[in-house]
Amino acid sequence: DYDGEGGILALQALAKRAVGGAAAPQWLMSGLGALGLTGAAMFYGDSLITPAISVLSAVEGLNVATPVFERYVIPLTLAILVGLFMVQRHGTAVVGKVFGPVMILWFGLLAVLGVQQILQSPQVLAALNPVWGARFMVTHSGQSLAVLGSVFLAVTGGEALYADMGHFGARSIRQAWFFIALPALVLNYFGQGALVLRDPSAIDNPFFRLVPDWGVVPMVILAAAATVIASQAVISGAFSLTAQAMRMGYLPRLRVVQTSGAAMGQVYLPSVNWLLMGGVLLIVLGFQSSSALSSAYGIAVSVTMITTTMLASVVALKLWRWKPALVLPGAAALLAIDLLFTAANSLKIAEGGWLPLAVAAVVLVIFTTWSRGRSLSRQAAVADRIELASFVEALAAMPPHRVRGTAVFLTSDLDAVPHALLHNLKHNQVLHERVIILQVVATDTPRVDAGERIRAHQLPGGFWQVSAMHGFMERPNVPELLKTFGYQKGVSVETMATSYFTSRETVGGAGLAGMGRARHFLFTWLHRNAGRASDYFDLPPNRVVELGRRATA
Repeated sequence: DYDGEGGILALQALAKRAVGGAAAPQWLMSGLGALGLTGAAMFYGDSLITPAISVLSAVEGLNVATPVFERYVIPLTLAILVGLFMVQRHGTAVVGKVFGPVMILWFGLLAVLGVQQILQSPQVLAALNPVWGARFMVTHSGQSLAVLGSVFLAVTGGEALYADMGHFGARSIRQAWFFIALPALVLNYFGQGALVLRDPSAIDNPFFRLVPDWGVVPMVILAAAATVIASQAVISGAFSLTAQAMRMGYLPRLRVVQTSGAAMGQVYLPSVNWLLMGGVLLIVLGFQSSSALSSAYGIAVSVTMITTTMLASVVALKLWRWKPALVLPGAAALLAIDLLFTAANSLKIAEGGWLPLAVAAVVLVIFTTWSRGRSLSRQAAVADRIELASFVEALAAMPPHRVRGTAVFLTSDLDAVPHALLHNLKHNQVLHERVIILQVVATDTPRVDAGERIRAHQLPGGFWQVSAMHGFMERPNVPELLKTFGYQKGVSVETMATSYFTSRETVGGAGLAGMGRARHFLFTWLHRNAGRASDYFDLPPNRVVELGRRATA
């Protein structure tokens, strides 16, 4: 983990830091970036499938009780999913209190049901001998990959836990996995195997066949609750990953709502929530059953596992300084398993595996287009750049009228005059007595220590250059950052005497040099729909002045 944060983008940032950051060769940084973005894009593809298949498979247990319920499976699934997404804006603090007891009850029942069947057919424990698995692979070589594709469904979900590590912590996840989840799952899987050995007809739904007839409906209710909780982990992971991507410069600004005053990692993104809900509901309506949906599940997770293994290997070698003799064989073994599962899942692409791959491709295009577009826009802005130092000198020779108060101009280049400042001076012909040129920088670490947040340099004429740092898991609150600046430098920055000037750029229609027409159109659309700087930086609405600017190449 990276200072308590998980997820493929946090791992990518850690790997980049491990190889030396900006001092590393460009090809290496680009390669690590590509791995991280590919894994993140695949996670979004998985995020659409997981809630749909989890809840749908749980509700389908009603068919075991009586076929009468079959017509209600899809409506009930849709209702549960709509309810799940509707409560996201309230955060997980309240409902999270019942998650633990429900999951302990769930895993406890899994273990008990499995043990009952194992005691009746203990010969199933022979499956612990890996020779049987190897023999099956050899004697059924034509079917082995397809079987592996189904087996892989038993190990999915770990990527969601890793992405959501900031909510729970690595220690809690390890303890819950090794002492509760893993033993219960293994016992239940062996129990299902024991049941099928005794009664091959139970293969249609071996899990719910473990349950006595009188307990099927209560078990369906509990399973639905457990799958909702499991889906919550994926949704929360998608929120966390989006917030990371946004602050790393891979996505435009989106509205972020902090749902917990105690845990910074607990966030809610309305736009992501509604997009996920729409996608999940369409998937349920399109596939209609968990068996059909299982063909779409797995391929994105296996690719994410490949990228995770490669990035983690870089961290182990370069940051943790593990010996290559230890890391390389381990990485090779893990990659061999990951590649084998990916090959198995690739057999299902035509039957539904194309869906998460298509979603991942769209997300990857958005990531790269936004990052590239912002880079080209910054390069284009250099053409009409005015040095701040020379501008301050010119003002000293011909001073404008000064008014009381503080003006804060947000910029991405501390050494250049912000366009908002030029527009304000041109149209209003005044300057405030104190002018703060503020650059807000997202670092490649999850959090920044309070003593390292502010770097400031005073210029003549009441000008300050201030660089405010925040981690990629921290929300940049400019008023709070300025309070820190004022405290450190002995400068009074009063809220009601401070005006915030921002620029609202309009991307030119002629296109950016180095970007094709289609990608430029996408970048323009993303730029137009990006959130306002005033919302993103928590600026007081009644103290903000927004000035327009047309950005062209």
